[in-house]
Amino acid sequence: MEETQTFSIKYWAEDDQPREKLMLKGKAALSDAELIAILIGSGSRNESAVELSKRILASTGNNLNALGKMSLKQLMEFKGIGEAKAITIAAAMELGRRRREEEGVELKKITSSQAVFDIMQPIIGELPHEEFWVIYLNNSNKVIYKSQLSKGGITGTVVDVRIVFKTALEQNAVAIILCHNHPSGVLQASEQDKHITRQLKQAGQTMSINVLDHVIVTEKGYISFVDEGLF
Repeated sequence: MEETQTFSIKYWAEDDQPREKLMLKGKAALSDAELIAILIGSGSRNESAVELSKRILASTGNNLNALGKMSLKQLMEFKGIGEAKAITIAAAMELGRRRREEEGVELKKITSSQAVFDIMQPIIGELPHEEFWVIYLNNSNKVIYKSQLSKGGITGTVVDVRIVFKTALEQNAVAIILCHNHPSGVLQASEQDKHITRQLKQAGQTMSINVLDHVIVTEKGYISFVDEGLF
């Protein structure tokens, strides 16, 4: 009896493995079919995941928008696509649709320390503990990403300089703004605040990533290192 052969991605030649291709060459190097093949993981006995993906795409005229409109029942009509794989494809298409919606939203531009306060006060202004955040900007000073760097107690947090700039490089940011809250409500920079600001500013200069400001937020107000002449 002839041995049954499966076409799971892990059994392909290395050059034909979409996961490995993505890691080695980047996501842009993959075709639509290869990206879908990563989602479904395997094909059927006689068809690889890439071949199955190509067949699904061909049924839509190679139109991803049309693929996103397919129901689970329609996807499951393809041999090799069960309920779990159909749900995975549908979920990925929905994420893509939501991403397009977000891209249509105008990025907020930082024009002053007040703009930083307006963004961050709803996030950290009323917390009972300190959090340190970094706002990442493009070359137009528009916010492309913001992230919590650390979360601490009532009196302080720990800041890892390496993570700050690793994230900046990943986001293609050209500038950053530091921000943390004072649960005590005291609008005064501590020596620790000044030290970490100098440390980050110096590290940024070596990487051509400007540290534009450090804003300390409370429930009802803020202070800016730039406005206070602390830079």
